This record gives sequence, C-alpha cells and structure tokens, in this order.
Amino acid sequence: MKIQESAENYLEAILMLSEKNGYVRSIDVANELSFTKASVSVAMKSFRSEGYIEVGPDGKITLTPKGLEIAEKIYARHKLIAKALIAIGVDEAAAYRDSCRIEHGISDESFEKIKQYLATKGIE
Repeated sequence: MKIQESAENYLEAILMLSEKNGYVRSIDVANELSFTKASVSVAMKSFRSEGYIEVGPDGKITLTPKGLEIAEKIYARHKLIAKALIAIGVDEAAAYRDSCRIEHGISDESFEKIKQYLATKGIE
C-alpha cells in the first residue's frame, strides 16, 4: 500500500509523539509538524475515515494496526538512515533532518541493502 509522503509524515509524528508523551492530541501533531490546527483537523478526519487512526472521546489519537504498520516502517527508515549518515560523518542534526526527506523516496531494495551493510559494521 502506497500513501502520500504527507500522510506518512503525519502517521510517523503520531507514533513519535505517542512514544514520547504516552498520548497524542491534534494540537500536539500541529505543533510537532508546524501545521495549523485546521489542517491537522482535516487530515485527522481523513485518517479516521481511511482507518489509520481512532480518536477517543477525550480527543486522544491512537494508530490502528493499519496506521501503526505504516508509521513504524517510516520511523524505522528514519532512524536507520540517520544512523547511516552519522556513521559516514554527517552532523547528527543534519543527518536526522536529511533522513526525514530520504525515508519517503528510498526503495525497499536500497533500504534493505543499507540495513544489511550497517549490520555488517555493527550499526543497527
């Protein structure tokens, strides 16, 4: 299943915020991504109707298994690509910023080869 990069960013942000704070609200997503509350509200409505998230009566957002699968895949790519960039000498802040761009466009084949290579170097 292929979804748009912006949707991947939203789902990844929900996962990261959930791990960091234990809960996620729309305002947290807006602040994390520097989007307006209105934009996030529209996106969350779409994600809810597509089955990627659930929103509780208290406004807390949780990823469904479908949404979690995508978020975990993107977040794993984000972290591993950043580690690869850091390993070759890229500044940590730049590595994480750049990995956010790379994670969406890299093929599964290239990502797996990077992952395998790093494993041989003891970087995982």
